[in-house]
Amino acid sequence: MAIAVGNGAPQGDDDDAGYRPMAEINITPMVDVMLVLLIIFMVAAPLMVAGVPLELPNTSATRVSQSKKAMVVSLAGDGGLYIRDEQVSADTLVPRLRELRAAEGDTVVYVRADKKSNYGDVMDVLGRVGESGYGRVSLLSQPKPKPQ
Repeated sequence: MAIAVGNGAPQGDDDDAGYRPMAEINITPMVDVMLVLLIIFMVAAPLMVAGVPLELPNTSATRVSQSKKAMVVSLAGDGGLYIRDEQVSADTLVPRLRELRAAEGDTVVYVRADKKSNYGDVMDVLGRVGESGYGRVSLLSQPKPKPQ
């Protein structure tokens, strides 16, 4: 707690008569302590993530991982449908996607379409991908070139 010194001299024998408590709060020391703690935690956090070095045991279980190839469904300008590099018909698109989902697991399906494709055809492909059981569908596009 801080005290304020009065303008006048103490009166009589009382040495504390000229001193009164200051009612203002000084937060500068608290801010200094908080900034030091913030810096300590920012430096220490990456060290805590590394963990303890361990030698893990070997196992015969198969590794669980995402599919190595991205799931891309393409609609060509001529109306041809492709799953990755394999051409499929509109009727076999849903069963083939279901087979791939059962074999590789659920993943994000990227849908690409030629810009000459009809909007209705693109929406039909999106509906068929959703019908096949994939919950995450993303549309791919080409970024615009930056003007020189």
